[in-house]
Amino acid sequence: MTFPYKLVATDLDGTLLRDDHTVSGRTREALAAVTAAGAAHIVVTGRAVPWTRHILDDLSYEGLAVCGQGAQVYDAGEHRLLTSLTLDRQLAGLALSKIEAEVGPLALAASRDGLEGEVLVGPGYRVQEGPLPALYMNDPAEMWSAPLNKVYIQHPELDDDALAHAARQAVGSLVNVVMAGPGVVEILPLGLSKATGLSLAARRLGLKAADTLAFGDMPNDIPMFGWAQHGVAMANAHDDLKAVAHEITASNEHDGIAVVLEELLRTAPRA
Repeated sequence: MTFPYKLVATDLDGTLLRDDHTVSGRTREALAAVTAAGAAHIVVTGRAVPWTRHILDDLSYEGLAVCGQGAQVYDAGEHRLLTSLTLDRQLAGLALSKIEAEVGPLALAASRDGLEGEVLVGPGYRVQEGPLPALYMNDPAEMWSAPLNKVYIQHPELDDDALAHAARQAVGSLVNVVMAGPGVVEILPLGLSKATGLSLAARRLGLKAADTLAFGDMPNDIPMFGWAQHGVAMANAHDDLKAVAHEITASNEHDGIAVVLEELLRTAPRA
């Protein structure tokens, strides 16, 4: 069998993971069949490595993963960081002050760099329920005391899209601003995206954009869709991603990834 893509890139939350943070048996089987047919599977997530590692271990995933919105390329088999890009903390502080000058005070959190990097949470920041570890800060200066991959921002009144738009207008020439999920607006190094991280990981495998099928659900997946040969949005995806997708599949709750992969496997020419 000749599978039409050499690389399958999947986002995690809202895409590969169901809403209970598990991966269905059907989707596991479809991915196993695709890799058996010779394609590589790369997880591409906004989560930093410490918030991704347990999921990869549960999947017995031993390939490369792109974490932290492209900041980190992680070898899951060896539990080793291959590349890691950090956010200039002085620039991040300047960006935050400029955003607050436009929209008022923000609630903040930050992701520290490294395999064991904690997520620091400031006063008023709403952390999503779940098993992900977080360290609460009493002193705001703690946030700046060690290298960071990203800063998270929330606003007491603006919704995610409005906050991301306002932040982009205020500081888009200094940093990247992305909306990565409900309640998750992030400040990243300028020029960083899932596409830049995925291109690095693909290059390590001798693969390129023309070889790539990508799945996602949020605006932070837009650059990845722009890079990949074919981008598939989940039925539950944000409208901005659906607008640039080549195809829309079923939701993450209804095995949208498996639906597409099974059809490609069914129609793939026999070698």
